[in-house]
Amino acid sequence: MSGSRTVRKLAVAASLLPLLAACGSEAASHSASGGKAPAGSSGQLDVPADAGADLKKQYLMENTIASCMKKQGFTYTPEPPMDPASSWAHDGADYELTKKFRQKYGFGYSAAAVYPDDPQVPGSKAATKPSANAEYVATLTPAQKTAYDKAMGGPPDTKVGEKDWTGCEGTANKKAYGSASAQERSAATASRNQANAQALNGDQKLVSLAQSYASCLKKDGIPVTTTQPTGIGEMVKLQAARSVPAGARGSGAAADETSEEPMSKEEALPLLTKEIDLAMKDLECGKEFRAAYFPKFLKAPGTTGAG
Repeated sequence: MSGSRTVRKLAVAASLLPLLAACGSEAASHSASGGKAPAGSSGQLDVPADAGADLKKQYLMENTIASCMKKQGFTYTPEPPMDPASSWAHDGADYELTKKFRQKYGFGYSAAAVYPDDPQVPGSKAATKPSANAEYVATLTPAQKTAYDKAMGGPPDTKVGEKDWTGCEGTANKKAYGSASAQERSAATASRNQANAQALNGDQKLVSLAQSYASCLKKDGIPVTTTQPTGIGEMVKLQAARSVPAGARGSGAAADETSEEPMSKEEALPLLTKEIDLAMKDLECGKEFRAAYFPKFLKAPGTTGAG
């Protein structure tokens, strides 16, 4: 995957952060395609019939980029966009799925060193295999790579006054989202997410359940740093993330970003055991809260995945 592709996906994810504070991604590698082949003989993705409006736009962007790059003389394989609901389901929206995940993987931080060949584990070798696009780009000469990146384009450079994505990225953005600039859409999304978060944090039932959630965590000796409905659901997970050595995250992409040597299975297993215990306590303490929170979160105006 080229750098610009990574940036675009991060930008989309970042626009949702204010509302997703309680919605971590233990199964972020799940896509709306359910693991099926990314594109048919036409080189275009088939859009799932049950995809929400925002997800359909992401599919349109992928297909548009593929067509645009082909006209520029390059190959681009459209990648099925991740349906946020698939990760939320494994992070409390679906209690049984979350329980099944956490009983084996904890929060998913220390599991990669213990299960290096399990594609369900973030950072494992199986979960970090190069995409078809990354493999294709690797075959290009330096000059071809430069031309490819220019054709693909990227986010606007505000330092030179740009307001829109460039290249095929820009073409796809315009086709999916219309004439509004990237800056205008970003501002509208931020405003909408802020309003949604304020509504959730002001919901008295959620506030009460969050307080009970916090009391349960304290009884188990788990530090509580926030009781806001939009923050408490991911609080324990974030605390756990800060305590996990990079070497325990496996030999995949996450570990390659550091100079720390990957841990052996024997070294990581005690960390995973501890993480599983913490993850299960968090899940049980927050069971009632999440059962009330996610239905309201998913129905919030403009929430991706809500249909």
